[in-house]
Amino acid sequence: MIEKYNFREFEKKWQNYWEENKVFETSEDKDKEKYYVLEMFPYPSGKLHMGHVRNYSIGDVIARYKNMAGFNVLHPMGYDSFGLPAENAAIKHGIAPDKWTTENIAEMTQQLKELGFAYDWDREVATCRPEYYKWMQWIFIQFYNKGLAYKKENPVNWCPSCQTVLANEQVVNGNCERCNSLVGKKELSQWYFKITDYADRLLDNLDQLEGWPSKVKIMQKNWIGKSVGAEVDFEIDGFSEKLKIFTTRPDTLYGVTYMVLAPEHPYVKLLVEGTDQKAEVEKYLDEVQHKSDIERTSTTNEKTGVFMGRYAINPLNGKKVPIFISDYVLMHYGTGAIMAVPAHDERDFEFATKFGCEIIPVVEPADPSIDINNLKEAFVAEGKMIHSDMFTGMNNQEAIIKIIDYLEEKGIGKKSINYRLRDWLISRQRYWGTPIPMIYCEDCGWVPEKEENLPVLLPTDVQFTGKGESPLATSKTFAHAVCPTCGKPARREMDTMDTFLDSSWYFLRYTDAKNDKEAFSKEKQEYWMNVDQYIGGVEHAILHLMYARFFQMALYDLGYTTNEEPFENLLTQGMVIKDGKKMSKSIGNVVTPAEIIEKYGADTARLFILFAAPPDKELDWSDAGVEGSYRFLNRVYRLVYELTDVIKHAPDSYILETEEDKSLAFEMNTTIKKVSEDVGGRFSFNTAISSIMEMVNEMYRYKEIEDINLGLLKAAVENLVLILSPFTPHICEEMWQSLGHEGSVYKMSWPTYDPAAMVRDTVEIVIQINGKVKEKMNVANGLSKEELEKLAMDSDKIKTLTEGKTIAKIIAVPNKLLNIVVK
Repeated sequence: MIEKYNFREFEKKWQNYWEENKVFETSEDKDKEKYYVLEMFPYPSGKLHMGHVRNYSIGDVIARYKNMAGFNVLHPMGYDSFGLPAENAAIKHGIAPDKWTTENIAEMTQQLKELGFAYDWDREVATCRPEYYKWMQWIFIQFYNKGLAYKKENPVNWCPSCQTVLANEQVVNGNCERCNSLVGKKELSQWYFKITDYADRLLDNLDQLEGWPSKVKIMQKNWIGKSVGAEVDFEIDGFSEKLKIFTTRPDTLYGVTYMVLAPEHPYVKLLVEGTDQKAEVEKYLDEVQHKSDIERTSTTNEKTGVFMGRYAINPLNGKKVPIFISDYVLMHYGTGAIMAVPAHDERDFEFATKFGCEIIPVVEPADPSIDINNLKEAFVAEGKMIHSDMFTGMNNQEAIIKIIDYLEEKGIGKKSINYRLRDWLISRQRYWGTPIPMIYCEDCGWVPEKEENLPVLLPTDVQFTGKGESPLATSKTFAHAVCPTCGKPARREMDTMDTFLDSSWYFLRYTDAKNDKEAFSKEKQEYWMNVDQYIGGVEHAILHLMYARFFQMALYDLGYTTNEEPFENLLTQGMVIKDGKKMSKSIGNVVTPAEIIEKYGADTARLFILFAAPPDKELDWSDAGVEGSYRFLNRVYRLVYELTDVIKHAPDSYILETEEDKSLAFEMNTTIKKVSEDVGGRFSFNTAISSIMEMVNEMYRYKEIEDINLGLLKAAVENLVLILSPFTPHICEEMWQSLGHEGSVYKMSWPTYDPAAMVRDTVEIVIQINGKVKEKMNVANGLSKEELEKLAMDSDKIKTLTEGKTIAKIIAVPNKLLNIVVK
């Protein structure tokens, strides 16, 4: 063992050893309990950031601990490698997306290996490779055959300059974020998945996910947005069709003072035809088509709208109320029309205040300080019904049920359930994504490609201009196809799939990554699934996790999986921040993993990122903290170096003889127990590392005594290396070898602890007077309150301090403290 901690030499040495000996390779072993730990796979941007390091270090500690604890561990890695950045690189720099992506994958793989993560690289997947997206296309066809995939026309954000569809996030203040052109709406035929068919199961199953953070489950519940209410039909004065609305507040029907239609509602143009309001409404329609849904539903934007010159009739009281058009109502929520009750809805209140609409309260608050007839804001809480005919005097929650019954009895409405969740738009007018394996035939309509013809490969004869509906349309060969049903000439779908599809089943592919006959074997997924511990950022709490759950459920219904839910437990790690802000290139506060590895080594980077904060909390970057982690590893290495020859011929067993022996044994066994619990269940890595640091301090003290118990010291050194190895594997491999062991520390068994050694003969008691510490005493473990009092009061120092004073009471906490209250 060399004297100096040479991290550069050690880390490269052991990374080569792991790779050459396939130390982390795993396979199905029915004699072992499996454990599947997975971190969300990265987009191959080319450079790891500290958020990556934190995410993957957490998973690696869990994987290494579980393996040493006797589990058969699956810990894979891959790349979510389709996406717009590769296409933008092609547009800007003329680099083919596959070349750009492949180079980035190689670079990131090298960085991941340099950090020493225990991945089974033989299972690596990249979603852009044909051997992966072939099965993505196959899954699409299964969904289509089950009726879960369909195509329909829908308005989309359209940039006339770029000639392309934009996501809501790409529309800024009504303009294209790329070219700043005014964005409009365009009807486009696109593919959807019927995720709404699974709304109730996605919602109900959340209660079974006990290992998920409650905040994530709440976010998903809100996104699904199940609401029970009523559909109500309003007649329109002078118009034959009725206006259907959905409301969760039928108790406020008597307070309706106006109606609002979404700009896209099919009645809009019909209602204004031939009226004085037609020109004004059409002008408004032109204005709002440039706004994204995000802008329209913003709570900070001022409400806009136009009176349509028409009136609806309240079915409960016959009152005429004006109909407006406003962009704060969206067509794809509810029915695209709302009844407005400004007294009891904040958005309606803001609109009514601006446009001078009547405000009629129908729910009276219990709080007398609220003037219901002179509201400064909407009153949305529970209360007693007023101005509501036969329902006046009821609690409004009771009135909801009664009014729904009344609506059904009179045939003017019915109980209804609505969801915020909408079907998943999966079409993208991009090149770098999985081609949708559908073919359009003039005679047969849309039909799926034959499965034996998969994969439908991305063509290479395309042009990247940044304009047009899809670069695929520039290919001279791709569009031409033969109808799989009738054999006539046909054309392929030009859209590619949303990349969220690729990441909605990759965890299943990992169970059987090399299978070229099927997406995964049912037998292998049955052995490995579901994922025991999933780790990733909370920013993926809704879309990715929702889509993955939907895929798993659909595949379960199709008979391909044995679990309805993909992830048993979920850990959402906090962000890495520096100088009070999230690390960001634009802010200029980024510290790269490469910098830390070069200066201090991968083990230091891992140790700091795990020690600095609990995994689910924000981690505040500290250069001093990194330096401190490096010093600690040097201290550990120096300790083991000094003791290697001392314990070389020590026995494998020991007997505790002195108080010093008992103190070290206590620290060693307590630390093993704490690290086991912190890593194996609580994921409190920072406290686990802290306990290891305390054990190292005790070992430094112990080695200086005259009568060293060599057997005990050997056990302490070896156990120290074993329990530290999941956190800092390279240095621990080197120390383990120097102690005379063969093979990898990763293959060793996790140490056990002796409960008997964790019971001290004596304990230190703090003696307080009026809450202030005055004395510390070592006493026998387990003394009663009375025995503690006697010992304390017999102390000369305590006698002196309490002399002449009245003892009011004595508070004793056995084995901890005694507080004497005096007057």
